[in-house]
Amino acid sequence: MTISGKTVELFPAAVPGAPLVVVNGEGDEGRRLYDRAREMTEAPFSLALIGGIDWDAELTPWPAPAAFRGGGDFAGRADAYLDSLTGEIVPRVVKALGAEPVYAALAGYSLAGLFSLYALYRTDAFARAASVSGSLWYPGFMDYVRAHAWMRRPDCLYLSVGDREGNTRNPVMKPVEANTRAAAALFEQAGVPTAFGLNPGGHFNDPEGRTARGIAWLLEQG
Repeated sequence: MTISGKTVELFPAAVPGAPLVVVNGEGDEGRRLYDRAREMTEAPFSLALIGGIDWDAELTPWPAPAAFRGGGDFAGRADAYLDSLTGEIVPRVVKALGAEPVYAALAGYSLAGLFSLYALYRTDAFARAASVSGSLWYPGFMDYVRAHAWMRRPDCLYLSVGDREGNTRNPVMKPVEANTRAAAALFEQAGVPTAFGLNPGGHFNDPEGRTARGIAWLLEQG
């Protein structure tokens, strides 16, 4: 279905009121991601895969210059997209499910992983979040995390990164592993159950499997 100009693939749980996992991703990966997550957990859940996103604009929290050769600048329109996601898209998804989920979680890969954490500081709509190979190298993000409070204290958080993602000559992206570890440590110090995963490989190794692993961990926390 299409909601607010975004494509939404919805995979309902057999159990009414099961947790809802919202994933910002690509429009053709919903079924594969849902099936892989179900292989990793017996916990019932519904999955809503949101596609048709302008990643460099709608998943970035504030404007920033291009981080790699040939790439465009980041527009920093995450707040506007988050308003649409929580005000229009998720309510329509919940209506389609026919029952209010016990909680909603937000998950994503790369810039969508950055967005998953940023959203916690801007809305109370999500109780849990997974930032999978999240772009925590984003300029100013760690400063923002240290200076701001969550809108809602998360039940738990999952962060991961590839063990080769920091092996880059790009000075902007090089801190990604160190920043991910630092963010996980900050959340743990705040008393939030937090998992940190170090996956083998670089940024483009098995994104669906990594994301499914993060979703499964969130669901297994009770």
